[in-house]
Amino acid sequence: MRAVIDTSSLLALVRYYLPFDNNKSLRKYIKKLIDTGEIIILDKVYEESKYTSKGIILTELNFLKDKQFKTNDILPNPKFFNQLENQFCYGSQRNRLDASEFELAKKKYLNSADAKLLLYCMRDKDSLELDLPILVTEETKAENDNKLFKKLPEICSILEIGHCSLPLLFRDYLKISISKYLTE
Repeated sequence: MRAVIDTSSLLALVRYYLPFDNNKSLRKYIKKLIDTGEIIILDKVYEESKYTSKGIILTELNFLKDKQFKTNDILPNPKFFNQLENQFCYGSQRNRLDASEFELAKKKYLNSADAKLLLYCMRDKDSLELDLPILVTEETKAENDNKLFKKLPEICSILEIGHCSLPLLFRDYLKISISKYLTE
């Protein structure tokens, strides 16, 4: 099992779990999973984390500095471009933009952590590999606040990429009881 984690899940880990990790056992376990490649942090997620909640993620998880997966070589194929234009965006929002504005928005999205997370998960999708990555996000499928592109869970469903939230990752994939790590 490989889990690729977005910024919202890292923030949830830091805000809602680590404050109760008095003996640092959960932190050590997460670090071990990152060291062994079972949890993957993309460079774009790391960069985004610098500017999220005053950098609390990188302050609390300082071991992430040299653990990022580089995404320079993860490029979209023509099918992904087509889906980006026709399935991943909201038509009503797209219709408000002229062609050049839409191209600029697409370029910005393709360089975002969200796009790189999706592309990372898709790169092994056509192989016979049994260890396909799971995208971990705290986002829901609810409307995206008048943004052009849909949220990660909705796009994951379109692309048939496995996805879950942090609590489900702990329970269903890692098979751990979080209370074991959050002791007095």
